Parts: sequence; C-alpha cells; structure tokens
Amino acid sequence: MTTSAKWSLVGVVVILAVLVALIPQLLSGSGTGDGDATGAAGDGVGEASTSTVADRPDCQDDGAAGVQLPCLGGEQGQGNDLPTVVNVWAWWCEPCRDELPVFDEFAASHPELNVVGVHADTNAANGAAMLGDLGVELPSYQDESNLFAGTLGLPAVVPITVVVDPAGELVGTFPRTFDSVQDLELAVAGVL
Repeated sequence: MTTSAKWSLVGVVVILAVLVALIPQLLSGSGTGDGDATGAAGDGVGEASTSTVADRPDCQDDGAAGVQLPCLGGEQGQGNDLPTVVNVWAWWCEPCRDELPVFDEFAASHPELNVVGVHADTNAANGAAMLGDLGVELPSYQDESNLFAGTLGLPAVVPITVVVDPAGELVGTFPRTFDSVQDLELAVAGVL
C-alpha cells in the first residue's frame, strides 16, 4: 500500500470517527439537552429533567385515585367525592399522544366524573410540553417512581386506564388505547 493510500485511509477513519461522535448531537437538534414533547431531543426515557415544567391545570388534593402524587405543572386543589377515571401515560408513548385528546374531550363532557392523567416518567417538563402541544387541559399528576402503578398493582404498560369509585375502590382496569369518546364512555359505564 502506498503512503498516499495509507494517509487517505487514516483520513477516512478520522472523518468517520468525527461523524459517529457528532451524529447523536445532529439528530437531537442543538445538542443542548433541552427536549421537546416528541422525544426527538433532550433527556431520554428514565432521565430526570432539569427543564422548567410549563403551567398546567390544578389537580385534586386527594391525589390520583387516592395515591398522593405531585401535580404536573399545577397546584393541589380541593378533594372530591366523584368516581375517578385515571389515564396513565408518558410523553414518549405514541398511543398515549393519540388518546390524550380523547380523555380531554371525555373530561369536558362528563363533569360528574373526576378525569385525570398520571404522567409515568421522570421527565416532567417533556410531559407538560406534550400536553401543551396537544392542547390538552386534562389535569395530570407527575409519577417519577411508578408509585401509582405499584400501589394499585397495575401492569407496567402505558397507556392504561383505571376507574375508581367514590369510596376509593378500583373497579376497572383497561390496559388499552381508547380511540373515541364513545368507546371510553362504554368502558367506564360498564364498571360504574
């Protein structure tokens, strides 16, 4: 191999090494670690967010189905004695993104129910940003440690929906995606 060919080969190897090092930053946009709601940039799943959480609607004081969690971007409000429908979701979950507007519409048309979300991920900022991007006003709790699913003995999947009666008893579990308000209404009515 000639000296010129050797240097060309070394040059190609150096360029490839630089590209391999830069590709993750190029794919993530600026490479600053500030994530967006789609998960295309910034903090990954399971990493704690250092970003500011956007303001969101207030949550009920008695937590999600009796499990005390902090409100995602809102304040703790007053308790209630209504049946509760809880949608467990995460910012990186595409089926969750599709069904959250259904839960928002369901909540608006059913004031006789307490309809809330539980964001099951450590990245609160990405969760609040996703809700903002979708225009979803559903109050949600932040669950960084899987306390909600663990307390209720739920499978470790998202999305999952649970229905709790006013006495705090779990009366329905739906580990599936709801595509329409009517579909969700039928499921909730079937357990209440």
